[in-house]
Amino acid sequence: MDKRMSKEFEGLTAAVTGAGSGIGLATAKLLVDRGAKVYGLDLNEGGLAGVATWISCDVGDDKAVEAAFAEIPSLDIMINNAAISAVGTVIDNASEDWLKVLNVNVLGIVRTSRFAIPLLRKSKHAAIVNTCSVAATAGIPKRALYSASKGAVLSLTLAMANDHLQDKIRVNCVNPGTADTPWVQRLLSQAADPAAERAALEARQPMGRLVAAQEVASAIAYLASPLQGSTTGTSISVDGGMQGLRIPK
Repeated sequence: MDKRMSKEFEGLTAAVTGAGSGIGLATAKLLVDRGAKVYGLDLNEGGLAGVATWISCDVGDDKAVEAAFAEIPSLDIMINNAAISAVGTVIDNASEDWLKVLNVNVLGIVRTSRFAIPLLRKSKHAAIVNTCSVAATAGIPKRALYSASKGAVLSLTLAMANDHLQDKIRVNCVNPGTADTPWVQRLLSQAADPAAERAALEARQPMGRLVAAQEVASAIAYLASPLQGSTTGTSISVDGGMQGLRIPK
């Protein structure tokens, strides 16, 4: 690894939501390894013990987010990763389901960013990275609600990137395919045939396997890095070719 990259986050502070497991935990670990001080915001500590400073936080609640940021004195990097899933068509999901998912996946980013931006304005290397999804740009069966929430995240990322140019805050997002995380493993465990369902998910991605959480974390770190000072308003796909490739059958 380039020596500049080995500790490129030295002296910088990052906050990661949904940091207790999966992509969030992998991101927290990578940022710490590269020199950052990390606050992990999540409902549960999960795997953060010995990795980062855990702050209990429900991004779906205004007061909880405000209380969490009261514990963060300075900030250079905001990673908005917390999200919840939903399965079904527009017929299947009730209005209450839509309100719940949009509240966490979209308004959760709004809430954390409201408190992060005043701190980021003081940083010389300010960056926000949102975890979006290939579901924002590809029609995926029975993911209407989840896809709509991630489509909003993609649009929100672009709008924020423009709005905060003068603040010198870069805003980007990463679009993972189906990742091999505890979240996906829980969904698979609920299927009638978990092995068959996993095989179907793997086959859906041209590379024939699920995305590793560490691969997404690497892309997030790239977008957050002070070495990428000219990268803003950008999305990076980490989806095994799902968005752009059409393999022969």
